Amino acid sequence: MSLLRDNGPLSRAQLADRVEVPRPRLLAELDRMVAAGRVLEAGPAASRGGRRSTLVRLAPGLRFAAVDLGASSIDIEITDGGLDPVASCSEVADIRSGPVAVLDRVSELLGGMRERGHYTRLDAIGIGLPGPVSFREGVPVSPPIMAGWNRYPVRDTLARAHDCPVVVDNDVNVMALGEQHSGVARTVEHLLFVKIGSGIGSGVQHHGHIYRGAAGAAGDIGHIQVESDGPVCSCGNFGCLEAYFGGTALARDATAAARDGRSPALADRLAERGALTAVDVGECAAGGDSTCVTLIRDGGHRVGQVLATLVSFMNPSMIVIGGGLSGLGYVLLSEIRSVVYKRSLPLATGNLPIVMSELGPRAGVVGAALLASELAYGGGVWPHPS
Repeated sequence: MSLLRDNGPLSRAQLADRVEVPRPRLLAELDRMVAAGRVLEAGPAASRGGRRSTLVRLAPGLRFAAVDLGASSIDIEITDGGLDPVASCSEVADIRSGPVAVLDRVSELLGGMRERGHYTRLDAIGIGLPGPVSFREGVPVSPPIMAGWNRYPVRDTLARAHDCPVVVDNDVNVMALGEQHSGVARTVEHLLFVKIGSGIGSGVQHHGHIYRGAAGAAGDIGHIQVESDGPVCSCGNFGCLEAYFGGTALARDATAAARDGRSPALADRLAERGALTAVDVGECAAGGDSTCVTLIRDGGHRVGQVLATLVSFMNPSMIVIGGGLSGLGYVLLSEIRSVVYKRSLPLATGNLPIVMSELGPRAGVVGAALLASELAYGGGVWPHPS
């Protein structure tokens, strides 16, 4: 069914040519899906000589829910079987409110979308969480910024609430999947997707597949130590990359710059609004504030140092920068590029593009929808709690 998702209607003969299973098994599986209403016959295909094969297509009523949870947001998209968006909603939310409050709100938002006629039933849900996830169990594991979420049964809770299969993954893995399926990395086999948001993480793809590691913790680059005597991090250690850069760290440093007089522009905003965010830094940098430009460059330099090490280790074919702080734009990107290209071996960087995400804030929901469709189309067993 993933072939129909990505290519549109195909004939039985075309599917037989592309799927490495015995033809009788394929035809039997197609008949089963037609009987279940998931696949529809769509008339005869063009003749290839002899009897014409029948086109099949995905049923128009298939629906997936893609949920992207951030540190401070909920983004949801309902898609059809081909992953085209049907409806979406977003709102501010605090992940620290705990799993019961946040997942109840997710279910309320999904219920509202159902009431508005965007779906009658869900075929699967994909959800990304901003912390380490046991992909096999569908639970977060000791997530630094998600107090109260450790080993909470996210998958089982949503499966029970919506009576459909659910798949849970780390949010950066989900974004990497989305970017490879529909974004700038469509043809990339070895991808390093870096999310710079409230914190920093990465999704690693090897030969087109997400590499999660032995326990699902692969790619957690925000907690690589860059200075042994650096500031305390949310994980409890000192000097992590995330403690130096990311939305939380940048807001902290911007506030310090406003209070000690280094940035009159930030001081004015702090007096007016009472708090500063990374958006304020980006806007003041665009307006020519040298302190804000320096804050962004310093952060990009540290990110580049960590990525240079990863480039030497895994030799990716592309690095994509996404997340909320990718909106800081060229100042950030140019600093990351400069450090990576300078510090990594020429063999690894000679043909290495480092680019911004093409999907931007939609990368998470696109990847979550893709995960949901793979779960539904793969026909795998899913937990159905009693």
